[in-house]
Amino acid sequence: MSEQVAAAPHQHQFDDAEQQYEASALGMWAFLATEIMFFGGMFTAYALYRSMYPEAFGHGSNHLDLFLGTVNTAVLIGSSLTMALAVHASEVGHRRQLVIFLLLTMALGSVFLGIKGVEYYAKFVDHLVPGPSFHWPGADAQHVQLFFSLYFVMTGLHALHMIIGLGVLAVLVVRAQRGRFGPGYHNPVEMTGLYWHFVDIIWIFLFPLLYLVERHH
Repeated sequence: MSEQVAAAPHQHQFDDAEQQYEASALGMWAFLATEIMFFGGMFTAYALYRSMYPEAFGHGSNHLDLFLGTVNTAVLIGSSLTMALAVHASEVGHRRQLVIFLLLTMALGSVFLGIKGVEYYAKFVDHLVPGPSFHWPGADAQHVQLFFSLYFVMTGLHALHMIIGLGVLAVLVVRAQRGRFGPGYHNPVEMTGLYWHFVDIIWIFLFPLLYLVERHH
């Protein structure tokens, strides 16, 4: 049975809760469209430079930790599952399950960021962070540095989006504990779910682009 049945509140500028839901959904999809263009620009730049310097990008990719990248991919896929379960729990009014699945999503997101931090530290120790301290023994050092520049920019912006997502999830946990969500009102949980899935999908593209370049080198 449902543990919590929330009312269907709506702001004064909307005629009813359904209109508010449609507006919020449209707003989120419009926001995600701008994000697709934002990341799309970086993907295009990466594809261009990779086609110009394939060997250097292969060398750089081979210095990424494929095992940790694979683990992080599994972690994010798991977080998408728990986020989907949280959305379902909010739709049917299971408050306790909603809180649990939101916390699990946050935990998995935090594990992802922790692993990414370990990877970043390893690159710092190996002097593979672009800048004055960057060191590469081969002749294509400049182009390998370009690969790592794109690596840090793309994964760093992805991590920033995850940190923002974790902040939103924390707010949802507090509101869920107060019984604010249920069958009649779960827009914030569903919209956050769309955002979280988008961030996960971005990583699904980043992983092969960055980690699986010429692994035979």
